[in-house]
Amino acid sequence: MVLPHSLPLVPLPSSAIAGEGRMPVSEATRVSGDARLTTHLIEAVAQRSGIRLSASPDQPSPDRSSEIALRLDPSVGGPESYALTIDETVDIAGADEAGLFYGVQTLLQLLREDDDGWGLLRAEISDSPRFGRRGVMLDVTRHFFDVDEVKKFIDSTSALKFNHLHLHLSDDQGWRIQIDSWPKLTELASSTASLGDRGGFYTKDDYREIVAYAAERHMVVIPEIDLPGHTHAIGVAYPELVEEPVMNDGLLSESARLGQPLPVAGEPYLGWGVGHSSVRIHEERTYEFVRDVVRELAEMTPGPYIHIGGDESLGTPQDDFDLFVERATAIVVEEGKIPLAWHEVGAAKDIAEGTIGQYWGKTTPEGTHAAEAAHFVERGGALIMSAADVAYLDMKYDADFPLGLTWAGVIDVRTAYEWEPTSILDVPESAILGIEAPLWSETTRTFGEVEQLVFPRAAAQAEIGWSPREGAGREWVSFRERLGSLAPLWKAGRVDFHPAAEIPWSER
Repeated sequence: MVLPHSLPLVPLPSSAIAGEGRMPVSEATRVSGDARLTTHLIEAVAQRSGIRLSASPDQPSPDRSSEIALRLDPSVGGPESYALTIDETVDIAGADEAGLFYGVQTLLQLLREDDDGWGLLRAEISDSPRFGRRGVMLDVTRHFFDVDEVKKFIDSTSALKFNHLHLHLSDDQGWRIQIDSWPKLTELASSTASLGDRGGFYTKDDYREIVAYAAERHMVVIPEIDLPGHTHAIGVAYPELVEEPVMNDGLLSESARLGQPLPVAGEPYLGWGVGHSSVRIHEERTYEFVRDVVRELAEMTPGPYIHIGGDESLGTPQDDFDLFVERATAIVVEEGKIPLAWHEVGAAKDIAEGTIGQYWGKTTPEGTHAAEAAHFVERGGALIMSAADVAYLDMKYDADFPLGLTWAGVIDVRTAYEWEPTSILDVPESAILGIEAPLWSETTRTFGEVEQLVFPRAAAQAEIGWSPREGAGREWVSFRERLGSLAPLWKAGRVDFHPAAEIPWSER
């Protein structure tokens, strides 16, 4: 018998028994079950192999040889669980629709070509996620990516069993979402991006299209409007809402080193320095703005979260910052959503109860970061772990890599894989909802460059979020072999991944 962790699967399943041989796949192979998922499977197999499977729209046929059956079975396990058996036929049973979808993603990784043609590796798998919250973030503000590019990002990350997409929709460099009650945001503050590159924004129809597309792949979209800092672009549209830029030593030295312009009130900001902007915290008009934006986002966001940002407000006095985030989190609750915020917001005593914190400090916490994060738990909330020195997808793979930054560290694939979300902060393990891997887009001027930074390291984060903490195969030596087996799938999907030298990439 083949060892279970030798199956070419990422993330590693909870339980797997690898069989001998393969089930051949041909155009005579039939798929029965959920119509949408059947179509998804047929299209994915055709893209990968050129073979177009047949659809059996109703019940399995009496002659079940070479058949793939998709079905729901709540007895399989908890949310998102599935069971997969590949022998003479294929049976995928999902505890719910998400579980069935993830079973299909596993099946697609087991589709392999050898000298005898295409087939499915025989296996018996029972699988369920470790964490219910497994996210990726795409910054569409420093550089803008259109609807089709976001859809491609959803396709490639949902295939790794990520189930949340955090869209960073506003920052100093631009405003990226239509807000009817404040139309100048997109009229005046969306046309540019970092380094003077093209900007853009999503109409409400665009955003709803992204949300619906993600939902079909069992991803929840989390919109973020970053406040009270990272708000220079708001001032381009509505100068009465923001303070004059406040320079700091880091901004001055970074701008000089990179030859980038400093921020000027009322003009689009083309650099990527941080900490200089703030909304006017003592003006009631500011909170009318926040309420309108949150209300319009909530109306078109079926998911439970609105992210209010809260990071790097370096020019905002602490008392003002606390006042603002307390009011902003309360507004999100009043609009029927759960507030989500970066860990600095935990410094405020009276943030709304139940606010979820997102920790972006390092694996060895610095300064007050750990205490700020812990306060979310004390207020009845929980935490999402995005430790910057292991989970930030915009860091360089090595010092010479042409894309990415290094302020949090250099993150090779092994570093991205070997960390434990529950071991960083002194909070109950139950307070950790899961992980999120952010991609900040300062250096990514094309979507292909986004993919080079995201893949393959997103696969490491996917395994941390989904797979058991320990067990056979849950270690670097196994992971690097299994990760290498994803190359043919990514090539078929035209994912522009970085072929990191430490990974033995497979040809087929």
